[in-house]
Amino acid sequence: MIIAGNWKMYVGPDPAALAARLVGLEGVDAIVCPPFTGLAACVEAGLTTYAQNVHWAPEGPFTGEISAPMLLDLGVAGSLVGHSERRQHFGETNDGVARRAYAALESGLAVIACVGETQDERDAGDMESVLSLQVGPIRDACGAHERLVLAYEPVWAIGTGRTATPELAQRAHAFVKTLLDRPVLYGGSVKPENAAELLAQPDVDGALVGGASLEIEPFAAICTAAAPA
Repeated sequence: MIIAGNWKMYVGPDPAALAARLVGLEGVDAIVCPPFTGLAACVEAGLTTYAQNVHWAPEGPFTGEISAPMLLDLGVAGSLVGHSERRQHFGETNDGVARRAYAALESGLAVIACVGETQDERDAGDMESVLSLQVGPIRDACGAHERLVLAYEPVWAIGTGRTATPELAQRAHAFVKTLLDRPVLYGGSVKPENAAELLAQPDVDGALVGGASLEIEPFAAICTAAAPA
């Protein structure tokens, strides 16, 4: 099981205190994705640390971006790519997400590539076609790379308090795996109260946690729920 905490543009919890809280947790890969300003402190605390984004070029005139070699120099282990907020607010495209994923993997980083449909797309019955359009370029660029993980995050459940039912999550995850056979995390208002039921689904391989990762105890509770009995 993989539990990744995406701190978004928030400071997040104290890295050293979080690392101390997670000591002894077995059978779970706990990952934190802090803002760029928090990467070094999280690495120094001994947390498995991912960036929230990475560019496809190793260097160049790309103001506001960061490259895989720069992240590796900090001791960062991986990066998110294609989060719905990057797609929505910053115009990231399916092909651009695939380029970022490929470059990161080639450089030695691990990648969590995010996919998911909006409420309008779900209501129109387009979930599978949207996921195909999003996963296809990642599959074509990266294949079933051993350091690649996908995250299914229904956009309508992110930061809204709404969560896909376990049955809906299972259906979406199973479909994504027909497109690309890699682990798939569920993201979208994951909380201690619903984590165990979601994580019990056979094709749910972990969680990408947003708001609940900003405090130590809720995040630790989700990690505990993911641990083998």
